Amino acid sequence: MNLVLQQVSNIPIIQPGDDLGRVISASLKENEIQIRDNDILVVTQKIVSKSEGRFVNIEKETPSSEALRMAAICEKDPRLVEVILRESREVVRCKKDTLIVEHRLGFICANAGVDHSNVKENSDGIWYLLLPEDPDRSARKIREYFSKHESVNIGVMIIDSHGRAWRQGIVGIMIGTAGVPVLVDMRGKADLFGYDLRITQIGAADELAAAASLMMGQADERVPVVHVRGFPYPLAESRLSDVLRPKDKDFFR
Repeated sequence: MNLVLQQVSNIPIIQPGDDLGRVISASLKENEIQIRDNDILVVTQKIVSKSEGRFVNIEKETPSSEALRMAAICEKDPRLVEVILRESREVVRCKKDTLIVEHRLGFICANAGVDHSNVKENSDGIWYLLLPEDPDRSARKIREYFSKHESVNIGVMIIDSHGRAWRQGIVGIMIGTAGVPVLVDMRGKADLFGYDLRITQIGAADELAAAASLMMGQADERVPVVHVRGFPYPLAESRLSDVLRPKDKDFFR
């Protein structure tokens, strides 16, 4: 089966408390997309965070001494740095214009994913958006909506755009999943010439996240959801932590 990705448009500006399952279901119908068993919905983090009210007004923040120290190094607003530190387990790198942290969810990213783009009007403050508190749970909630109201068994992924060590540019990655396999283990399978693979594990969720991110765009495209059909691996229970490399196997940090 061929892999087919379709943009899901006409999704309104999401407000805190919105039921994303209901909103996405209505938009699928408007786009004449019939959801089926084994389909996957890839959802951008931003609308999930908005629906969960993950806004923060940095004008109300009081920077700690550590935030002030870090802000002086990276030359960022100390109030923003305070929010970033609160969302982090550990600072990995801090230099001018750059603050790389281990997010409290376990992955490494810039600014703990705290984002200012496409958030909200700033007439009553300087607003930023945090990542979802539990992206796996957010994905499960959408999946359960479709199971209950559409009687289909689908996969759901929450994705975000991250930079990468040693490479320029951002790429979509999975930060939450329900039913979409994070890793596909190929160890023990034979290659084209009969050689048994020994270490190959496919980052299937991240591969799909990157493909979907191309169709979502990064600016004013307003395509926060992509519908996927023909994913080459069966749906399986997974979670974000399955893809995170343990510290004792991180040779570079």
